[in-house]
Amino acid sequence: METGMGHIGMVLAFLAAAPLLWLLAMYNRFIRLNNHCIEAWSNIDAELKRRYELIPNLVRTVQGYARHERGVLEEVTRLRQFCVAETGAPSRQAFLENQLVGAMRRLLARVEHYPDLKASAPFLALQNELIASAPRGVSTTATSGN
Repeated sequence: METGMGHIGMVLAFLAAAPLLWLLAMYNRFIRLNNHCIEAWSNIDAELKRRYELIPNLVRTVQGYARHERGVLEEVTRLRQFCVAETGAPSRQAFLENQLVGAMRRLLARVEHYPDLKASAPFLALQNELIASAPRGVSTTATSGN
């Protein structure tokens, strides 16, 4: 009869320990996911900062060719400064980033009027760097959801 009581005690101990082990495993999983999200946002911030550092070079390159496109160049510069300074909510950062992307598109559309600029090696290198920087930030966020 004692062995029966011993088995019952072991079953009761297991039933008491199983939820605790499950809670511990879930807690560790949530901590791991939280750390992954923090790392993903850090990677996005690094890519955006790298991209923001390229913009003044692009503006200087375009200024040499297109002096009368001052309004677009000033808008890109102003929005870049806002983006660099913004450290608040991701929604605010995304809003400013979208505005900057729109201004950059307008700037690159204006470049079409300057064939010499489109063909210049420094401009092409900067343009390719800016284009290459966007997918890396997006792929970082895509992995954070997995």
